[in-house]
Amino acid sequence: MGRELKSTFAFDRPHSRAWKGLAALLLLAAAVFIGSLLVGSAELPPPRIIAALLGSGDSTARSVVLSLRLPRTLAAFGVGSLLALAGVLLQALFRNPLADPFVLGVSGGAAVGALLAMIAGAAMLMIQGAAVAGAVFAVVIVHLLARSGGTTRLLLTGVVLASACGAVVTVLLSIADASSLRGMVFWLAGDLEWAVNPWVSAVTAAFAIAFAVVMARPLNVLAAGELRARSVGMRLEAWRSFVFVGCGALTAIAVVSSGTVGFVGLITPHIVRLAFRTSDHRVVAPASALLGGTLLACADVAARTVVAPRQLPVGAIMALFGAPLFISLLRRRG
Repeated sequence: MGRELKSTFAFDRPHSRAWKGLAALLLLAAAVFIGSLLVGSAELPPPRIIAALLGSGDSTARSVVLSLRLPRTLAAFGVGSLLALAGVLLQALFRNPLADPFVLGVSGGAAVGALLAMIAGAAMLMIQGAAVAGAVFAVVIVHLLARSGGTTRLLLTGVVLASACGAVVTVLLSIADASSLRGMVFWLAGDLEWAVNPWVSAVTAAFAIAFAVVMARPLNVLAAGELRARSVGMRLEAWRSFVFVGCGALTAIAVVSSGTVGFVGLITPHIVRLAFRTSDHRVVAPASALLGGTLLACADVAARTVVAPRQLPVGAIMALFGAPLFISLLRRRG
């Protein structure tokens, strides 16, 4: 059995085309990162931006670059990578192309916790703590209710909990006063201004990418189906619980940093599979993380500049230009 398991987990090395695609994605991410620092509502020439990054220059440039653009760029790459990785894991777990981080009900639980804190007039740190508590509560509830029931029961439980949380969110919005309503709506639509400490999501995303690459071979077996997984001796229930809790943790960190940004975890894995023509998670996981962060950073630049000095919800921008991109790629690939 051990030899069979080893042989099943052994896949050919990714093709050179995949490595070239990953290198191209890395270059694109670097270009978008630099562009996000250079572009904004405040017109700053590149020399002033470079001086601000080096710790010199005038106070205005330092304030704009170090307090606004750099934190938001780091948060965009971190949150986008986390949501894309969560989407990869969930689509492998459920073998369902419609699975995304918000199916679990984690974002709904975080939204309920955050909105309750906003209505109570809590500070930003307390709001984020309430969002974490709500996300953890949702993960625990779904895991307990769907324990030993298979992926179908897990998916259905997550969908029902997400629907219930959506109803609670609607009630909370209807009873909120006008002074807090705008902040609540922006949080629900996705707003990177909530990323008080963007290094948390960025560093977590880096570790998550490395971990996903290490776990890629078991994910390939898990995505091949329950019969294949059991035939090679995989402890299926343990792996389901492990992947589910991991997705919940990634989603919770992302939601706390940016509010409920949708669409990234759903479309990014599909775009990668269509573009790279592979379902090997050794390629799909890192490529999705890079692309997810890049797409959300582009959406954040648009949110900051389209109607400057006013700001648009980054989640809405993400859906507006992400959907046509995905449809065009899908039509081209047939």
